[in-house]
Amino acid sequence: MKLEKAKGIEERNKGEISKLVSDAENYLKAHFDQEYYQPVKESCALEKADVKERYQKKVAKLKQEYTEAIAKLSDYQEIKDEKYVYKNRLFDAKMKRDKELQEVKDKRHNAYTYKYHLIDLLRMSKFTFIESQAQEWENYRYSFNRRAFFLQNGLYIAILLIFIALCIITPIVKNALLLTYNNVLNVLQQASPRMFLALGVAGLILLTGTDLSIGRMVGMGMTTATIIMHQGINTGSVFGHIFDFTNMPIIGRVLLALVMCILLCTFFTTIAGFFTAKFKMHPFISTMANMLVIFGLVTYATKGVSFGAIEPVIPNMIIPKINGFPTIILWAVAAVVIVWFIWNKTTFGKNLYAVGGNPEAAAVSGISVFRITVGAFIMAGILYGFGSWLECARMVGSGSAAYGQGWEMDAIAACVVGGVSFTGGIGKISGVVVGVFIFTALTYSLTILGIDTNLQFVFSGIIILVAVTLHCLKYVQKK
Repeated sequence: MKLEKAKGIEERNKGEISKLVSDAENYLKAHFDQEYYQPVKESCALEKADVKERYQKKVAKLKQEYTEAIAKLSDYQEIKDEKYVYKNRLFDAKMKRDKELQEVKDKRHNAYTYKYHLIDLLRMSKFTFIESQAQEWENYRYSFNRRAFFLQNGLYIAILLIFIALCIITPIVKNALLLTYNNVLNVLQQASPRMFLALGVAGLILLTGTDLSIGRMVGMGMTTATIIMHQGINTGSVFGHIFDFTNMPIIGRVLLALVMCILLCTFFTTIAGFFTAKFKMHPFISTMANMLVIFGLVTYATKGVSFGAIEPVIPNMIIPKINGFPTIILWAVAAVVIVWFIWNKTTFGKNLYAVGGNPEAAAVSGISVFRITVGAFIMAGILYGFGSWLECARMVGSGSAAYGQGWEMDAIAACVVGGVSFTGGIGKISGVVVGVFIFTALTYSLTILGIDTNLQFVFSGIIILVAVTLHCLKYVQKK
């Protein structure tokens, strides 16, 4: 009864309340900035300059005192002790300066946010879009740290500058534009199969592992897919037997090739995952063994020959070009979305991060480290199979044991540059995507410019080294 009466009073006075709130907001707009915030801001600027000036004077005074003290000493140990005291005094002065500057920064920030505190009281936390964006920008400015920003984004800024330089140099040297629609599509098209490989190994790196057999998986998958989808009867043999799938419907051969690529890749990754999880074997060893076994088997079985081209109608079935747009890109987009969902929205994904971050704690909390580890390897195998199948369609066959050599380095490097940490439990799918695009675009750009392939390896190595160095600096800073 009392509640209904209160609601009735509120309803009767709603118009008057709205008018009072509007008058208060207009008063804030007219007076807050000019009469309160701007004077506080100017005062803070003066205080900031004063703090810096006092710090410079303090440093000069300490240096003078240190020079005078050193001049009176001759003993090595006394000079060393005096130098140590001088460094401590400089550090104390710097800490005092930073503390005072932070207090000034807090004062200005609090003055700015006080306006939105008053609006919050008037409107009950209902802000306009512009007001919300203004608060977010202020909070970003307030919490911005130059060192942390460059540690987080320095590599990407440097790579962006390299691409800008390449876009300027290429028209001059080769008389051709680099940043064109067709070139962008070509980069995306080349990156699409590699995206599957990078997404697969990213899950293993998340568990502080790796996979050295990716390139050989691609060679095995390419060979398998080419044999099944070959144009006419195969000219090469497998263990002395020549396969002929020409009696099968085209769609059946396409699906069989996909299934066999996934089965073979998953079979070998599961073996590596089992030895890694069961016997605590480092993935470097288990996947290196896989690499040798796969290459040896495929080379021995096929005598190292290339199996030629697949049926010409198959690429148009799997990855047709629609108005010049290569739909292979859509396969990569679908893979990114699915793996993102698995990592971020499923129990398996959350457990993957937990095991990668601290396997002992994960085991104590009831997570099966064995299942998660083997599951990550199985998921990697499925992605490798898909990637090699798509690469076969993109290249219209030409499968051989040697195909894909070195691709493991590209996939691992893309993950590292994208921020997937070898320390475990740290990484995002968006980072993997960016890493793949960076390496594919860099290779494509340098090729157009005519840079020797061997020098391209140098560029890639430097990028990897810088990426890991920046990550290590971030890790040390957190510690």
